[in-house]
Order: sequence, then structure tokens, then C-alpha cells
Amino acid sequence: METGCWLLGGEFEDSVFEQRPERRPGPPASYRAKRCEPQWFYEETESGDDVEALTLKKFKGDLAYRRQEYQKALQEYSSISEKLPSTNFAMKRDVQEGQARCLAQLGRHTEALEIATNLEKKATNTDHLTSVLYLQLAICSSLPNLEKTILCLQKLISLHPFDPWNWGKLAEAYLNLRPALSTLCASSQKQKDFTSSDKTAESSFPQSGKDCLLCFPETLHEISVFSVEASSGNNRKNEKALKNIPNCMAEKREAMLLEAQMKACASFIRTRLLLQLTQAQQTSFALERNLRTQQEIEDKMKRFSFKEDTLLLIAEVMGEDIIPEKIKDEVHTEVKCVGQTALSALVIASSKEFEDKWFRKIKDHFCPFENQFNTEIQILA
Repeated sequence: METGCWLLGGEFEDSVFEQRPERRPGPPASYRAKRCEPQWFYEETESGDDVEALTLKKFKGDLAYRRQEYQKALQEYSSISEKLPSTNFAMKRDVQEGQARCLAQLGRHTEALEIATNLEKKATNTDHLTSVLYLQLAICSSLPNLEKTILCLQKLISLHPFDPWNWGKLAEAYLNLRPALSTLCASSQKQKDFTSSDKTAESSFPQSGKDCLLCFPETLHEISVFSVEASSGNNRKNEKALKNIPNCMAEKREAMLLEAQMKACASFIRTRLLLQLTQAQQTSFALERNLRTQQEIEDKMKRFSFKEDTLLLIAEVMGEDIIPEKIKDEVHTEVKCVGQTALSALVIASSKEFEDKWFRKIKDHFCPFENQFNTEIQILA
């Protein structure tokens, strides 16, 4: 064949014509893995590679955290955080997460949340975002503010709606809200000592009657002073309104307690539905945990005083999107590498957005008397 007439792809690599090394007779040499003694990184004090030296310091920080020496671990993490090259994204995330966890253990929750929030903004895929949200959940769980814990769980659920364990945690969080609301209900009874004999009454009576239902007793003194230096007809109207404020607020607290119970019940039912769907694919300890959790949910559901038709309605609403094929896709989904704007759109921005999506249908059926409360207080205003 003449030069220049080679067929496309007809060339050969030079390695094809090279002579292969002769095989030595006898069994091949056994593979020997490199063994590292415990805490080997303490012995490696010097290294010509800057990245390797920083890695050794990170290992020291990890060990200190494992030993619950949080201040020492924080010092190790902080000493390398700024020295890491901007291209080493993976280690930088690990170090910052370590800093946040140390700060949380040391009681410096505000600083820890600042780091976690910054990591959330820099997340570039769903795995990173999930990891950061679990970090935020761990920090918020050590705070007395249940609302922040609930919001973290709602964000995780919006990203992974078919994870039964986060739904179970959300249900427990809603149940933990009830004691706080019960305390508010009890404290609202103390407001009944208002009398109409005062010339000026300090109350929580706002301009809009609807907002009265959302006021807490401890904020009564922060609302504007209600003047009764008017005509005798207006005085009687104002006195009647003032007397009804404690009752109105107590009724609203009871409605809030009922709503928290409804959300907890709905979350438990969603958890049970998801566990029932996956139990056929599980064995051993995974199946045992599944069945044990279902039984625990069943025991907790008995404490609710909901009628059977109400429970059926909740189950229908909370299971509308539970389709086996859809859950299979969720379990085997690939990591979504999208822009930060698109990634943030996958997560809800507020508790109201989450609860409107998941509980609005149930609430409209379950709490029709809330509109009656609103109308009643508007008439008093």
C-alpha cells in the first residue's frame, strides 16, 4: 500500500511490537499492604509537601475531636483552614465542618451556625447540601429553639421526601413543641385579672383583630396602649373586648396545640407508610429496626384522640406521592451537580412553605373552627 493510503484507524501503536517481559517461573510475589502504626501521623513531624503537612494536622484534629478534646481540635482545624489552597475543596469542607462541630460542642453555637450557613451557600451538589443540612441539624439540636431544628428537618425532607427517618424526627420535634405551647396556654389564664375600672388598659389588642390570635401573653406590654377615654358606648365596647381577650387567646393556644398534634400525627403516618413500602426489600437488622419503629409509631398513635376517618384522611393525603417506582428512583438517584441557585431552589425557604405543601389539605379539613376564631375576634374589634 502506497504511503498516504492508510485507512483511518489502521495505524498501530509502537507498544504492540515491543517484546513483552518474560514471566518468571514460580508463584507470584505476595502483595504486602503498607502498615501504619496507631497515631502514625504524630511521628511524621516534617514533610516537604505542604498539602501532606496540612493533612497530618487535620488527622491530629480528627483524633482530638474523637477524644472529645474540642478546644485542641479546633486549634488544629483553625491552623490549617486558611493555609489550604483554594483548589482543595474537599479538605476545606471537611476542616470547616470540623470547626463548626467543635464550636457547637464548646457552646459557641452562633459561630458554628455561621460556618454551616456559609457551607450551605457554597454547596455545588445534592450530596454536599445534604451533608451541610445534617451539620446544621446537629448544631440546632443542641439549642433550646425547636423552630430551628424543625426548619432543618423540613429542608432535609424537601431534598429527600422519601426518607422515613427524617419524617420520624420531624414528628418527634412537633411533639416536643406541645409542652411549650401548654405553658403558654396556662400563662394566658393569668390575663383574666384585667378590669374595666382602669382608665387606661395595657393590652395586646392590636389594630387588626386577626393578629390578636397570634399574640403571646408575655408580649402584652409591648403592644400599644388602649385608651378608654371615649364615649360611654365605646367604653362598654372596649371593656367587653378586653374581657374576651384572655378567652380568645386561650382558645387560640388550644388550636395551636391541636395543630401541632395534627402535624406530628401526619409525620408519623408518613414515616410508617414509607417503612411499610421498604420492609419487603429488607432483611436482618435493617428489617428488625423497621418493624420495631413501626410498632413504636403504632404505640404513639394510640395517644392521639383522632377518629378513624380523620386518620384515614391523613394517610391518604400523606401518601399521595408514594409510588414504588418513584421511591426506587429516589433511592438510586444520581448526585445532582447543579449551580448554587438551582440547588437552593430544591430546598424550601421557610416552614410556612413546607407546611402549606404537606399539611394544608389536612388543616383545612381538620381545623375549620380557626376561621370562626378569626371572625369572632374581628367582631369584638
